[in-house]
Amino acid sequence: MKLQSPLLVFALAFIGHLAEAALVKHTFHIGNLTVTRLYHTRAVIAVNKQTPGPAIEVNEGDTLIIEAINDTPYNMTLHWHGIFQRLSGWADGANMITQCPILPGNKYTYKFDVMGQEGTLWWHAHLSFLHETVHGALIIRPREGAEAYPFPRPYKEIPIILGEWWNDDVLTIDRQAFLTGGPTRNADAFTINGHPGNLYNCSSGDTYRLMVEAGKTYLVRIINAAVNNQLFFKIANHSFTVVAVDACYTNPYKTDLIVIAPGQTVDTLMVADAPPAEYYMAALAYESANPPAPIFVNSTTRAIVEYISAMSTALPVMPDLPFFFDTPAAHHFFSNLTGLVRPGDPTVPLYVNKRLFVTIGLGFADCLPSQTLCNASQGQLSLAASMNNASFIFPSRLSLLEAYFRSVQGIYTTDFPDKPPIVFDFTNVSLNSDKALTPLTKTVKGTRLISLKYNTTVEIVLQNTAILGIESHPIHIHGHDFYILAQGFGNYDEAEAIKGFNLKNPLKRSTVAVPTGGWAVIRFTTTNPGIWFVHCHIDTHLRLGQATALVVENGPTAHDILPPPPPDFPKCEMKRETQRVELFSLSGKTTRKKNKIQNHTFPL
Repeated sequence: MKLQSPLLVFALAFIGHLAEAALVKHTFHIGNLTVTRLYHTRAVIAVNKQTPGPAIEVNEGDTLIIEAINDTPYNMTLHWHGIFQRLSGWADGANMITQCPILPGNKYTYKFDVMGQEGTLWWHAHLSFLHETVHGALIIRPREGAEAYPFPRPYKEIPIILGEWWNDDVLTIDRQAFLTGGPTRNADAFTINGHPGNLYNCSSGDTYRLMVEAGKTYLVRIINAAVNNQLFFKIANHSFTVVAVDACYTNPYKTDLIVIAPGQTVDTLMVADAPPAEYYMAALAYESANPPAPIFVNSTTRAIVEYISAMSTALPVMPDLPFFFDTPAAHHFFSNLTGLVRPGDPTVPLYVNKRLFVTIGLGFADCLPSQTLCNASQGQLSLAASMNNASFIFPSRLSLLEAYFRSVQGIYTTDFPDKPPIVFDFTNVSLNSDKALTPLTKTVKGTRLISLKYNTTVEIVLQNTAILGIESHPIHIHGHDFYILAQGFGNYDEAEAIKGFNLKNPLKRSTVAVPTGGWAVIRFTTTNPGIWFVHCHIDTHLRLGQATALVVENGPTAHDILPPPPPDFPKCEMKRETQRVELFSLSGKTTRKKNKIQNHTFPL
């Protein structure tokens, strides 16, 4: 929920309200935790011995300081999802994008100002599938307190974190998928605030329970922390009024169904106005792929909403949930949200300096030598994901931001294509049988970024493709919010789409769920120098390469220049024993040297 343009907020926060800001400090001990769910016990990675992890609560204008101590045997980074990180890109926490990882036994202090944002965001590990259990809420209240909400003050605020659970170690599962070149195995359950709910085996006592008081209004802060799934969410016999998404205020929108993609947040007001009893809240997958995936998580997680005054002993009421493939219901929700524009709020930039047309979808790529189990039946091809047929490879020697800041060559290029290499019938599901388009299924690997001048207004058309099937992709941009001007199905037609552009009160957010077999148009201005990751928030697709990054140059004044990294900034170091293995991702080759590696810095 942006209050002013980034430049005005930056100035006003220091000139008018400096005395009101607070330092909010946390220490995060990241270590192993033994957890039993679905009658399976395994060690997971958790913060301060809890999953979901600690909720962080701040007021707009505060400075947040988090000392992250890595007591795990794995590399680690923490990302503060949706935070602008203006002039603090070193704290963004994207592995090998804005920092090298925190090595086992080491620590790093993330420090940044929370300015120009109010609402619900979240934090999570940004390396492999570790965010399955390493995540938590990040709640930003108005500087003046809850009285300043642009809606009636709620009685209580309730975070609801939707997640996923695997019975087996997620790093092993992810590693196996990489070695075979195939997709990652589906989760075994969904969770609500860490609990799978009583529809799952051996989980009758592992169900989250929310106590409510009749007649009271609750601000329900919903976070989709799932690794790979969009979700439908309902509470039986209750409705919602959506008031914000991704920490951006919305015009009030009444609905009984919430649709939420990985990485997104939705703030809703819920009045406890049903007859006092027990009701289920429930979430299940929105399976957007067409043709549908042969196997998906077709189960439901549920929790109980219990009225304090309830006298009935009847079983809780279950909500009527949509079918897994209900794309019309998902689109209706996403396309009916609009942004709240208050006096003094920024408006949509009307003049565009840079336009990009970016196709997003799946394909294949040559197996890397390190993918030792890549399926020969696929002609030694690995599953891949891409943007404009460019499949992203993480750097291995240095983070992108440090390479940019220190002008180190050979880490990345700035030749990400402005448009796809071939224009075709993007969303025609029969195109997979067109042999003339076979080259499009083969992606080009590389670390190709988009270079942008400071204060550039960028418009991006995100176009889904049907190669290997159409699917909704939640695209997240670090360090920025953006306006969603329009979205629809089929191939983007500029002449028709412009007629429907919302330039009055478009929704603003940092993660857009591009409609399955469709497109979305977003617009934003680059007033945040640094390198900012752009990627699909389905983690399997990120691992497969559906990403790029923005290189935003410094601005004209001292307030627009990225400062140096902090003294404790993690280094890309390797501790050696007797054998060392280096993966040079840019070349796609594996070089083996004598010396045993103890810790590695390349992505898992």
